[in-house]
Amino acid sequence: MIDAVTLGVGALVALVALIALRMPIAYAMILVSGLGIAWLNGSALMLNQLKTLAYGQFSIHSLSVIPMFVLMGALAAKAGLSQALFRAADAWLGRLPGGAAMAAIAACAGFGSVCGSSLATASTMGRVALPELARYRYSGALATGTLAAGGVLGILIPPSVVLIVYAIITEANIVTMFMAAFVPGLIAVVLFLGVIALYVTLRPEAGPRGERVSREERRAATLGVIPVVAIFALVLGGIYAGLYNPTPAAAVGVFLVWLVGTLQGRLRLPQMIEALKETAGSSGMIYLILLGAEMMKIFMSRIGLPQETAAWIAGSGLTPMVVLLLLLLALIVLGCFLDSLSMILLVIPFFWPVLIELNGGIYQGAEGSGFGLSTDELNVWFGILALIVVELGLITPPVGMNVFVISSLAKNVPMIETFKGVAPFFAAEMLRVALLLIFPGIVLFLPRLLGG
Repeated sequence: MIDAVTLGVGALVALVALIALRMPIAYAMILVSGLGIAWLNGSALMLNQLKTLAYGQFSIHSLSVIPMFVLMGALAAKAGLSQALFRAADAWLGRLPGGAAMAAIAACAGFGSVCGSSLATASTMGRVALPELARYRYSGALATGTLAAGGVLGILIPPSVVLIVYAIITEANIVTMFMAAFVPGLIAVVLFLGVIALYVTLRPEAGPRGERVSREERRAATLGVIPVVAIFALVLGGIYAGLYNPTPAAAVGVFLVWLVGTLQGRLRLPQMIEALKETAGSSGMIYLILLGAEMMKIFMSRIGLPQETAAWIAGSGLTPMVVLLLLLLALIVLGCFLDSLSMILLVIPFFWPVLIELNGGIYQGAEGSGFGLSTDELNVWFGILALIVVELGLITPPVGMNVFVISSLAKNVPMIETFKGVAPFFAAEMLRVALLLIFPGIVLFLPRLLGG
């Protein structure tokens, strides 16, 4: 009889092999965990569990927020909100050295606040900003690297679909996670702007100044982003103020984006149908991955692999901070091969019990034990750190999905140049991780302030 640890490790190896063979991760997780449960308890139990689990998983009310925010982002892309954001940012920043690239970062942050998807942010802003950066004769590395890096802002700046999924699988409060992500998101924007300023200081020819904009043009461009600011304020402001929960907030966002797009004449029936189709496809994929992840979690819990791992690490003699650093390093490495959502669903169920154990247990975790945080605060802090290092996988080889997206739009720029352009932003992200590790209060400031 195969012992539990060997079976669990073998299942993980099989899962990685299937993913490497290009099987969709949802199908790979369902297949491996289904066969594992059938091996342990018989096929009848596995089929019955699959039936009841699917209904139980998909009927969770908190999951309804996912398709709403996905639809909000799809409608925002079709409504052309990205163009207005870039025009306004370029009107204010364009005359600075590297100003158009800075404008692209600011626009990515603004679009991420109504989109919630890194790939969608990179793709949409790439179509808008790349022609302008080419017109100003920006270097290929800086132009494509800026947009690939700017896309990662969509994964952390609320609302973020991946952030919502993390909150669901670790039973964290979605509103608290949104609060915690806000300040680290702003820090990323500031660091990215600093990277561009330093880049063009060292290489002035890489980011020439843009054209001078008249006061009237700047005023018109600024007025053009009022709808986006209003949507952001009403959706996230309403959540932070306690006026409504994330699901109705997302519904408010969908309505407002639809209203703005319709009044501006950019959202017609064909665009709305296309947005609905995109939402159905993306939401279906996310739900199926959630089902596979839940089956995988059940299988691994039955054989006790997460508990064995937690006990082994707790008894290794390593300090909690060293273990956390190793876990974050593992996430960076895995991010080179897996997409962000799949990685969160696959890895976090293993890592989170380890951190609870190191923090003194789910009831003992408090000031002075483990990380010096309560279990709830540790959940929030680790979630933000995990999402930041997960997003690094979007700009690192060999997967680097954001790099592939931007390269498909900038066909005249070799992919190696895009990776070179992304490298300074990667360094800035590592600096942000270091800041949040040393000062957890940066993440926990708003939850503590607004959470009372």
